[in-house]
Amino acid sequence: MSEQTKKQLVDTTPIWVDSAEQLAELCARWRTQSAVALDTEFMRSRTFYPLPALVQVGDGKQCYLIDNLAIDNLEPLKELLLDTRVVKIMHSCSEDLETLDRLLGAVPEPIFDTQVAAAITGMGAGLGYAATVQQLLQIELPKSETRSDWLQRPLSDSQKNYAALDVAWLPLIYGMLLKTLREQERLEWLREDCDAIIQSARQTEAPELYYLKVKGAWRLRQKQLAVLQDLCAWREREARARDMPRNHLLKENVCFGLAQSMPKHLATLGQPGLEGKTIRKYGEILLQIIASASERLDLPPRMPMPLNREQGEELKLLRQKVAELAEQAGMPPEILVRKKELENLVQAAAPELEGRLLGWRRAVVGEPLLEELNRLRKA
Repeated sequence: MSEQTKKQLVDTTPIWVDSAEQLAELCARWRTQSAVALDTEFMRSRTFYPLPALVQVGDGKQCYLIDNLAIDNLEPLKELLLDTRVVKIMHSCSEDLETLDRLLGAVPEPIFDTQVAAAITGMGAGLGYAATVQQLLQIELPKSETRSDWLQRPLSDSQKNYAALDVAWLPLIYGMLLKTLREQERLEWLREDCDAIIQSARQTEAPELYYLKVKGAWRLRQKQLAVLQDLCAWREREARARDMPRNHLLKENVCFGLAQSMPKHLATLGQPGLEGKTIRKYGEILLQIIASASERLDLPPRMPMPLNREQGEELKLLRQKVAELAEQAGMPPEILVRKKELENLVQAAAPELEGRLLGWRRAVVGEPLLEELNRLRKA
C-alpha cells in the first residue's frame, strides 16, 4: 500500500471521549495493537506543574480526544501506557511524559519519539511535528491553536481539529521512520535514547543541584556558592509545594545577587528584580537561609571557570572533528554530542566518557573525540 493510499485511510475527524465506559472499551481495543500515537494538551502559565487538559490517541485510522477533566476513572488509560507490548508513538515527548505522570502517576513505556528518530535518520535536529509531517508526508498543518486555553469547556471545533491532527499522522510517520532506522541499522540507537528520556522523566532532580544551572555561578567563592545552593534549593522546594513557577517566587538573578552580596539585614536585602512584596513576605526567611548557609562547613567546590584561550582552541578543533563524524554518520552534529559535553572533556585534566557518550555514541563519536583530544595535547 502506497503512502498516499495510507494517508487517504486516516480520518482526522476528532472523536470525543468523555465517559469511563467509552474509555475502557477503547483502551482494551488499543492494547491489541502494536503501537498507538499519543499526545497531550496542558496549561502551565501560572503553575509549577503542568495542568493536564486533554489526552489525544491515534490508532492509525481515527483520532480520539480523551477529556480527562470529565472522566473519573482513568485507570484503563494508565494500563495502556504501561503495557510494554504497545509502543507509544510521540513527538518531542518530554513535557507530555511529565503531564501524563502528573495525571496518571505513570510514564509511558516503551516510547518511540519521532523527533529523536528523525534526527538519528538524518532529517535534522529538533524538527517540530509540523516540519516532520511536511517533510515525510507533504501535508501542511495549521498553527492557529498553539496558545489556546485547553482547560476551557467546551473546546471549539478549531481546538478539537488541531488536537486531533497532533496524533493523526504519527502512526504513518512511525512506520516510515521505523523502516529507515532498520535499513540504517540504527533502531537500537533510537531505543537507547528513548529509554533515557523515560528514565529522565521518572527522576525528580534534587533541589540541592539547581544552583549548578545558575548563569555566572563560577564567579562565586565557595561560601557564596553555599548560599546560592541553599537559596535555589529553598526556591525549588517552595515552588513545588506551592505549585507556582520558580521565577514567580524568586528570580534566578536575585538568587545570584543575594549569594554574591550575602546581606545580613532587611535594609540591605534589596536586589534588582526583588520586589518589595517579596521582601515583606520572604525577607526574614531569606536572611535566615543566607546566615545559615554562610556558616556551613560542607562548602560546595568552586565551579569551573569559562574556557581559557588554550581550551577554547581545543574546543574549536573538537567541534570540527564532531562535524566530520556527523557528516560520516549523516546526522546533525548536535545529536552526536552537546556543547556542554565537549566543554567537560576539554576542562578535564584526565578526560573520560560519561553520560550519553557511554552508549551508542561511544564508538560513533566518544572514542574518536578522546583520541583527538589526546593527540592535540601531545602535539
